[in-house]
Amino acid sequence: MSDGGYTIVIGLEVHVQLKTRTKLFCRCSTRFGAPPNTQTCPVCIGLPGSLPVMNREAFRLALKTAVALNCDIPSFTKWDRKNYYYPDLPKGYQISQYDLPLSRYGHLWIRDAKGQFPSRRVRILRAHLEEDAGKSMHDEIAGRADSRIDLNRAGTPLLEVVSQPDLRSPGEAKAYLTELKLLLAYLDVSDCNMQEGSLRVDANVNLHVDTAEGQVATPIVEIKNVNSFRAVERAMAFEARRQYDVWRETGQALGQVPKQTRGWDDQMQVTRAQRHKEESSDYRYFPDPDLVPVVVPTEWIEEARAGLGELPAELRARLESDYQLDPYDADVLVNQGRELVDYFERTARACPDPKRVSNWIQQDVLRTLNEQGIPIGQFPVQPDGLAELLSAVRRGDVDTSRAKEVFQRMVDARQTVRQAMDGLGISPVDADALVRLCRELVTENPGVVADVRGGKPQAIGALVGQARKRNPNANPARVREICLQLIDQS
Repeated sequence: MSDGGYTIVIGLEVHVQLKTRTKLFCRCSTRFGAPPNTQTCPVCIGLPGSLPVMNREAFRLALKTAVALNCDIPSFTKWDRKNYYYPDLPKGYQISQYDLPLSRYGHLWIRDAKGQFPSRRVRILRAHLEEDAGKSMHDEIAGRADSRIDLNRAGTPLLEVVSQPDLRSPGEAKAYLTELKLLLAYLDVSDCNMQEGSLRVDANVNLHVDTAEGQVATPIVEIKNVNSFRAVERAMAFEARRQYDVWRETGQALGQVPKQTRGWDDQMQVTRAQRHKEESSDYRYFPDPDLVPVVVPTEWIEEARAGLGELPAELRARLESDYQLDPYDADVLVNQGRELVDYFERTARACPDPKRVSNWIQQDVLRTLNEQGIPIGQFPVQPDGLAELLSAVRRGDVDTSRAKEVFQRMVDARQTVRQAMDGLGISPVDADALVRLCRELVTENPGVVADVRGGKPQAIGALVGQARKRNPNANPARVREICLQLIDQS
């Protein structure tokens, strides 16, 4: 995004907790919410003499994700020690991957269904496995500024997905994160719960500033402590403005400004300096002597590829092609998850009006799911029931307004379409009877007829209202159509 003489350049590092029962190198539980320091053992807290053993399921989930991200999978990968000292890192190093990661050089397509930016192919630099650190809890509210350490998370399996700096706006960054999270959900490799720390984002941001001599780049700033995708978007926008203001006001030679790590203060909506940004050499990587490298057979890769299923991008394209949905509608359905798409397809196969089906699902079905706090699998109206109701609307047996009442009764009373319509006293009006009713209305309302003939077609609404009073089951659209035909013929 170019704004005021600069272009924002963004790369994202996403840490995804993999959905395993145990940690990456030991058998301790990964369950969230346990009392502090109750899910630890000599391996994950780094006691002398303890030896790690790789979690095969974690590697399988990581491989599946890397394949879905179109990454190259080398046949040989190894483990490295990333050395740094922090209270919540009990071993004094983190087992990660450095020069021979699990995967590299993939990509993820993103798009904005509202058309605010074109589809973009975001390159993935690498996706590698590593263990998580513990958690530091700072008690600053009580005034003592105490810090406590919980090591339950230490050793939890993470997949770090590192993008190339291909994103050019905060909106693109949010779209990339949304698409990545959706992909992970479809793969069922992580629950991606940001509140529980299952998905964490670090953003690298700098500017390419236009000058008379050409473009110059500001130093890269890494932003941490962003706990939602909206926070990422806001942090990117603030940091871009801050960097540009600093560059414009100080006039400092860019080579003299060090790279920096800043934290996002969501309450104040600002980033704050934390420390100088480390380089890879600061971590003194070396191969972990306690873990053997992993040789990846071709069969593992093919097995992972065969188990991917239909991924979000493919699913959107098929909904647009097979059901003629517009990109926005396809996007909404796919973003709600595979089960809702299955519900849509089963309904659309029974009611050949996919646009109407999509509208009802987006409005009435999703509203009800949100109000009741239930998944689509527990929704009381089955696809064939919704299809039957919408087919009745298409035939004109019931108008949309009354159909909403029928739908609500089907939800509340767990009734079929026929039971709900009978309970509400709704029944189709005989075509001949409807014509007779409309003829009576036209005869009895010469003033309305004159207004319509005088170029005021909206006056026909008075006849529709009278028809509904005489017969609540009269379809307003059919009444309007028949009355206009009678007026035109008379």
